[in-house]
Amino acid sequence: MERVNQTSSVTEFILLGLSSRPKDQKPLFVLFLTMYLVTVVGNLLIILVIHSDTRLQTPMYFFLSILSFIDVCYTTTIIPKMLVNFLSKKKTISYAECMTQMYFFLAFANTESYLLAAMAIDRYVAICDPFYYVTTMSHCRCVVLLAFSCSISHLHSLLLVLLINRLIFCDSNVIHHFLCDINPLLKLSCSSTFVNEMVINTEGLITLVTPFICVVISYLRILIAVLKIPSVAGKRKAFSTCGSHLTMVTLFYGSIIYVYFRPLISPTTVPWILHPAYDQKLVLIG
Repeated sequence: MERVNQTSSVTEFILLGLSSRPKDQKPLFVLFLTMYLVTVVGNLLIILVIHSDTRLQTPMYFFLSILSFIDVCYTTTIIPKMLVNFLSKKKTISYAECMTQMYFFLAFANTESYLLAAMAIDRYVAICDPFYYVTTMSHCRCVVLLAFSCSISHLHSLLLVLLINRLIFCDSNVIHHFLCDINPLLKLSCSSTFVNEMVINTEGLITLVTPFICVVISYLRILIAVLKIPSVAGKRKAFSTCGSHLTMVTLFYGSIIYVYFRPLISPTTVPWILHPAYDQKLVLIG
């Protein structure tokens, strides 16, 4: 009963952010506001160009436009609150806002993961089975892949948020991060997090590894097919169609592995440049 009373008193969390020094807040505000505006404008321009040019009405650019839209949603989930906290003395976020932010953060991140897998499959079909590309990667199948990506990601996010919501938070409400994420919240809980960690290490691992395996298998098949091409020019052309996507995949999964698959031994305060969404946007805008 005493623990329940303590839980009811935790109605908000404090986000420590990237720096607690007052002199750093305004420069960080300007920096991240600029990055946010560039990100939003850059991705919206990508979407506009793709939908206005009939030559880009292909499955690859269809997924790229969706990925750009997800990136805008992804950053909008995090950055506006982060910017407000830079200029506020009381860097708080309500419990409901925290759960909502974490839900959409995880949902959009997982959707990007599955979209990257769909794009890898598209490149595999285009290079390894070009004669059946139009029928294999039809618009209907692309829509089904998109619907599957969104559905599985939102269900996964909902499960994790519901499991976090059942935890008991006692006296400490200071989150060592710039957003509400799983690991920092698990550290604050004064109840058992065994179920949460089991789900993260099983269902969460499967959810993340499945699209990654699809990407790896697709690119292994692509590599084998490209090595069989006799001309150097043909090999160069085939690799050029996959270069930017492969860079995005490396940055995305490298960041996730660094952030989420280390032992929970220290506060998860991660530099923004290591964040998956920011890494991808550099590739998209560039």
